[in-house]
Amino acid sequence: MTLFQISEPGESPHPHAHKRAIGIDLGTTNSLVATVRNGMAVVLPDDEGRLLVPSVVRYGEQRVDVGYAAQACASKDPRNTIVSVKRLMGRGLDDLGDDRRYPYRFVEGEGIIRIATRAGVKTPVEISAW
Repeated sequence: MTLFQISEPGESPHPHAHKRAIGIDLGTTNSLVATVRNGMAVVLPDDEGRLLVPSVVRYGEQRVDVGYAAQACASKDPRNTIVSVKRLMGRGLDDLGDDRRYPYRFVEGEGIIRIATRAGVKTPVEISAW
């Protein structure tokens, strides 16, 4: 992979040499964050050293959990633990077919799926933002 240094016309790229950029892969099943070090992409671990984080969001009583903490609650609170929400993006209720295969409470919306959670009605985009 080749990296290009971009700078303003007439300016040296050196003032930008110590800035970091990250890339976020919001995957359907798992997500990750990476940066470039010495010209190579490096996946950044979480505080426990794990490279992948489950793409799961849980709306709890007092807070919103994401990743492994949310995933641990999926079986005991399936209506408020949203898994693989990217599969629902850009879809309407008619696109689901039989919505009984999902544990969520879907709400009719203006052509877009909405999910009723303990924290209110959310779209797949709002859920993914966590």
